[in-house]
Amino acid sequence: MMGEFKAPKGTKDILPDDSPRWDRFFNAVETVYKNYGYGRIDTPIFEAESLFARGIGDGTDIVNKEMYAFTDKGGRKIALRPEETAGVVRAFLEHDLGRNNPLFKAYYKGPMFRYERPQGGRQRQFWQVGVEALGSADPALDAEVIDCALESLSAAGLEDLKLHINSVGCPICRPGYTTVLRGYILTEPDRFCPTCLERAEKNPMRVFDCKNPGCAAALQAAPLITAHLCAACADHFSAVLAALQVIGVAAEPDPRLVRGLDYYTKTAFEIKSGALGAQDAVAAGGRYDGLVEQFGGVSTPGIGFAVGVERVLLATEAAGRPAAGPDVYVATLGAEARQAGLAAAKGLRRTGFAVAVDFSDKSLKKQLSYADKAGAGFTLIVGDEELQTGAYVIKNMRTGEQAALDPESLEPWLTSQKQEGA
Repeated sequence: MMGEFKAPKGTKDILPDDSPRWDRFFNAVETVYKNYGYGRIDTPIFEAESLFARGIGDGTDIVNKEMYAFTDKGGRKIALRPEETAGVVRAFLEHDLGRNNPLFKAYYKGPMFRYERPQGGRQRQFWQVGVEALGSADPALDAEVIDCALESLSAAGLEDLKLHINSVGCPICRPGYTTVLRGYILTEPDRFCPTCLERAEKNPMRVFDCKNPGCAAALQAAPLITAHLCAACADHFSAVLAALQVIGVAAEPDPRLVRGLDYYTKTAFEIKSGALGAQDAVAAGGRYDGLVEQFGGVSTPGIGFAVGVERVLLATEAAGRPAAGPDVYVATLGAEARQAGLAAAKGLRRTGFAVAVDFSDKSLKKQLSYADKAGAGFTLIVGDEELQTGAYVIKNMRTGEQAALDPESLEPWLTSQKQEGA
């Protein structure tokens, strides 16, 4: 009978059957981040509400409509983090992390919270991983950060990836552009939805996020930011594109690409997956050169990106990527064989193999079926015959090939199979 309590709307349990896919994803991307020189940082899941209002922008949908904010028992205004950059920058300043680090580089992972309509790959509690690099305005750093994002997604199993990139200007050139864009929208207000008209007053560039077909059509002739960049922003964007070309990263300039956070300056980008439908962005980021100063620190340029974990897992599932299962599934027949199977499992676990033991007392056929459903790479079979001969049967679940090995030979044989990619 189902209990009276359920997970809140917009949240999901990560069940034991699901967790191997999550673990495999985290292991893959964290290895890449470390290879690029990033160390892990963990910040609280709640911060002062004003941190996000000041950083993200009090005119954004995230702050005005989506943020989980409340007053705690001490009368403090607190918010669950809707994103992580603001928290990392707060920690950077609080702990003076730039003192001995000309380039501070950190990666993070954890749940974020936004009150929005649940949809494929996005919940009200959703997971992100990402990186932040603080201390350099070099366009080559932009290219390296983007390359890091792409490499981590490739390591996680995504192949059909496309990089969309733009420059959103800076405080010098963006105000002039927003004035021009606002004038364009308000010249024919009947062509735009109420949300776009509201955005035209507060943050005109956000109109490019509108999914209304009528608004999209009306924006086809809208002025673009790339024609209004100051010389410094235009040169920076050209240098980023040149650096990407040098390292072999294909980029698609997208002059209508904007981000929903006010702190972005210059470079903004999204990475999209062909394995998803309309909601195809799996990672996004950009430069935020004024954010540290906005929080009370000295002027410190920064850039980073965030990856939507659920989106990536949805994309890998859509691409037919199998869920990660144990390296070895131990199927046993009889009590004595069960003990031998447990001993073999312990030995393999000590050498780094993930091993699941069947405790069902079902037939061998049924246990092999369980091993297949679990996504095991190999099944170790131990029964009376194997105990008598001293040779256990190990079956490759992908090829169906079998071998008979004594217990001492299991680990070196499996290690060689793993190295050969079996």
